Amino acid sequence: MSAICFDLDGTLTDPKEGIVGSIRYALEKLGHEVSSNDDDLTWCIGPPLLGSFETLVGSKQEAEQALVFYRERFGDIGLFENEVYPGIRDVLQGLAADGRRLFVATSKPTVYAARILRHFELSDYFDTIFGSELDGTRADKTDLLAWVVGQANLEPSTTMMIGDRRHDVVGAKNNGIGTIGVLYGYGERAELVEAGADHLCEAPEKLLNTLGYGH
Repeated sequence: MSAICFDLDGTLTDPKEGIVGSIRYALEKLGHEVSSNDDDLTWCIGPPLLGSFETLVGSKQEAEQALVFYRERFGDIGLFENEVYPGIRDVLQGLAADGRRLFVATSKPTVYAARILRHFELSDYFDTIFGSELDGTRADKTDLLAWVVGQANLEPSTTMMIGDRRHDVVGAKNNGIGTIGVLYGYGERAELVEAGADHLCEAPEKLLNTLGYGH
């Protein structure tokens, strides 16, 4: 593979505390009852948040307001309530040293993704950080990866997408890109298998082997 695209949330970093805390903040500001169990909201990690909020609150208009409230907290606090998965730096170092072109392809707005990656000193491993716009443009992974392929002049048949949710797999398949579904993030094995992931990987330190290194 000459190019490898990484999802951010649930793949490079574990954002649970910041995302769930910001979702809870938004729902409480709208007057909704919120479960005290963080695990009840982890299904929201990964997919575009506007759709998740619409499911949570029941209307698109209220979901749009929830997203505004979410960003009030996330933009200052939540994005740094996050941690790099153990082993990820070694994977990125190994791939970069081998000359692979590395990209981030996330539904998260680029402005947030870039700040997170700079904060955790991961930016330098990547050619480009591709995300959505604040207005939701390219939040859909199919649209985003089509944009990545065009902007970075990639050949889909020699590109791999690594992510933890079904929309990572589906978006890649819709663009002719190979897929690795990671099982240490927030997607279930069944979700990734059903979506058609080409490979599954149980831990960050096994990613190089899954990509064909170390054999």
